[in-house]
Amino acid sequence: MKNKYIKISHISEVKFREIIKLLTEDLSDTQIANITKLNRNILNPYLMLFRERISDICEESSPLSGEIEVDESYLRS
Repeated sequence: MKNKYIKISHISEVKFREIIKLLTEDLSDTQIANITKLNRNILNPYLMLFRERISDICEESSPLSGEIEVDESYLRS
């Protein structure tokens, strides 16, 4: 049971790819667990890692980073 993506893994590389595919289809954790036939206790840490990594990448590529200044006159109605 080797997985080139994570050194110490309880899931195979094939299952790993399937989880990522299902995550991109916007399925819930429970649905992914049912489809892959994995226990949620094993699956949840992986899903958390994926979501954290996606969040980090989005923050890095965000054009709105740092300090933003808004003019008060624009906000008045």
